[in-house]
Amino acid sequence: MTSDTETRRRRAAYRANHRGTKEMDWLVGRYADATLDQLDGAALDRFEAMLEMSDVELQRWILDPSLAEGSVFRDLVADLRSFHGLGDDRASS
Repeated sequence: MTSDTETRRRRAAYRANHRGTKEMDWLVGRYADATLDQLDGAALDRFEAMLEMSDVELQRWILDPSLAEGSVFRDLVADLRSFHGLGDDRASS
């Protein structure tokens, strides 16, 4: 039997890989595929909440992480950027 967490991870992976734009499918989807198995309940909650953001807003945050300052998604955006080799934004904080 599949656990609730496994079901949530599979749904999050699907949503991350089917965002609506190819660029965001690639950015968020590849990150999800590599990290979802490692997320605990609270981190999975946060990732699922980030998936609710529009592609336009999330893409802006990924390209300009200063826009995510003060957000609950700040560290998640920094991890996503680091995963894709866009820099470790937490080092300067």
